[in-house]
Amino acid sequence: MQFGKFNTTIFLLAILLTFLGLISIYSSKGFSFFLHQSIFIGIGIVLLFVLSRLDYRIFRDNSYLLLTLYFLFIILLFVLLFLPAHREVKSWYRFGSFSFNPSEFTKIILILLLAKYFSKRHVELYRSFHIFVSLIYTLIPVFLIYLQPDLGSAIVFLVIWFGILFVSGIRLRHFIILMLFGGLIAFLSWQFLLADYQKERIKSFIQPNYKPLEIGWNQRQAKIAIGEGGFLGQGFKKGSQIQKGFLPEPHTDFIFSAIAEEFGLIGSGMVLILSSFLIYLILRVGISAKDNFARLFAIGYALLLFSHLLINLGANIGFLPIIGIPLPFVSYGGSFLISCFIGLGIIESIIIHSPKLKES
Repeated sequence: MQFGKFNTTIFLLAILLTFLGLISIYSSKGFSFFLHQSIFIGIGIVLLFVLSRLDYRIFRDNSYLLLTLYFLFIILLFVLLFLPAHREVKSWYRFGSFSFNPSEFTKIILILLLAKYFSKRHVELYRSFHIFVSLIYTLIPVFLIYLQPDLGSAIVFLVIWFGILFVSGIRLRHFIILMLFGGLIAFLSWQFLLADYQKERIKSFIQPNYKPLEIGWNQRQAKIAIGEGGFLGQGFKKGSQIQKGFLPEPHTDFIFSAIAEEFGLIGSGMVLILSSFLIYLILRVGISAKDNFARLFAIGYALLLFSHLLINLGANIGFLPIIGIPLPFVSYGGSFLISCFIGLGIIESIIIHSPKLKES
């Protein structure tokens, strides 16, 4: 792994994942979706190269820039609540056939903000005040996103916060208190906050035979698609679950099952291997960094990709409930894909512009 210049291995891993996604999207949804995703990939690649040449320390050393970006996207999330819903969800600004989901970009901004906050205060984490302030930064978008409602993204925000807090050096006493507090919040959310359909999804996960023709249908079809793929798969455009419409959302939430059905264990295994290796290399950047901001951002971004990967795969194989989380660099959708490339651009900037990394 080389430091001090653009890391082509990290870039190529991301491109290979998008290529696998493009093939599956074309198979399940046709040329129109393929073309849209290709445009999103092109925009993402351009932003990656632009950000890789921009010194990442502009974010580390400029609190006003980060706070401006943070509050700008908080406003965008807030305004969404007053717009018409699409399929009972208010997560997107729509511009013709394209849409924009601000929550996906807010994830990257929150990682930058938390990396900035804790990089200056990691030696003072014994003070619960700093934990509380970082939690407020996180809970504001979590609350707005939950109201959309988008439970999956809200959970990812909390995972990012807790992960960065953990690697920043939280005390054991504070860790235990947070675990107890989290358990209390989960209980109260089940009792008073979760909508009926969200509870139904969790019930169908805990009880696999719970309403198999209703709430349990999606996950059941996803597992059938994976099973039918076998080792080699049924072939491009030959997956019966996909082509006959049994597998829901084969281009987004269940694209892993779609790949498994048509390209078998070889195709789904490639997704797992490429994704795991990409996350590993990003973690190496974070572990090697001497700059606390760079270290925390890289680990936070790796955690973002890992949480999406784990939740999406878990939903596809029945290991976790379905909460609508896309597969990084693979699932159809511009906002999350472009935000992933933005994060990767900042990682490349850390590799290029960090003198301490160059010496390692």
